[in-house]
Amino acid sequence: MSETWDETDDDLGTVLVAAFEGWNDAGNAASAAVAHLHATWDAVDVAEIDPEDYHDFQVNRPVVSTDDDGRRVITWPTTTISTTRTPVAGRRVVLVRGVEPSMRWRSYCRELLDVAERYEVTTVVTLGALLADVPHTRPIPLTATADTSALRASLDAEESTYEGPTGIVGVLQHLAGERGMQSVSLWAAVPHYVAHPPSPKATLAILTRIEELLGEPVPLGELPDDAEAWQHGVDELAAEDEEIAEYVHQLEEAKDTAELPEASGDAIAREFERYLRRRDRGPGGS
Repeated sequence: MSETWDETDDDLGTVLVAAFEGWNDAGNAASAAVAHLHATWDAVDVAEIDPEDYHDFQVNRPVVSTDDDGRRVITWPTTTISTTRTPVAGRRVVLVRGVEPSMRWRSYCRELLDVAERYEVTTVVTLGALLADVPHTRPIPLTATADTSALRASLDAEESTYEGPTGIVGVLQHLAGERGMQSVSLWAAVPHYVAHPPSPKATLAILTRIEELLGEPVPLGELPDDAEAWQHGVDELAAEDEEIAEYVHQLEEAKDTAELPEASGDAIAREFERYLRRRDRGPGGS
């Protein structure tokens, strides 16, 4: 691993946010959320995990391209670790972007968590996206789970009851817990009939929940417009196929029947808090 780091103390504590392309990342929604945070919060890359010991390159092949100087370069499926500080509170955030490794998951996570400990990470937030029977015309369902009762109460999260095959995010959370770090998991449900990336509406849902979790505004840039354009594009595709249109209508009816309107006091309060965070982008407001 190549690495540099800033040893400045952070009295606010440090949060690690991680997403991995592959099995955990339908529509690339989760990895796109981390990439968005990296760009909008001007994160600095501080470490890379060498893929040689962790990836089967016949599964995740390196990519050959030409750089700006006309040279041929090979890009490997590397995991990049970056740091930044949130614009209002100044909280240090560690961002992890990579491809789910093919092997030696425990060693991979130990190497990643060694860096997290150097930055005094106290909370690990993993992001994921899964394919589901949900309509593209409704808000993207997002599930938040946390491993402690205190976190569940403060973040309005649930206790995970999932049992079954897990991905690298599940292993990372488990090993983080063994080191005394608390963990939160955010999962967006991507409509399975539009699984091809990108999935900007799901990415937007994840970023909105990260805003709530960190209590910090996330500049969204063109993402809301991209999400709207994505939905219109899927509308047009569905309109051209009667079977798909009928299927979407059935999904809409099922979701509308299963869920009461979200005009509850808690939902209104969360929306108002998001508005205030976006309005007060500086310590003294705007």
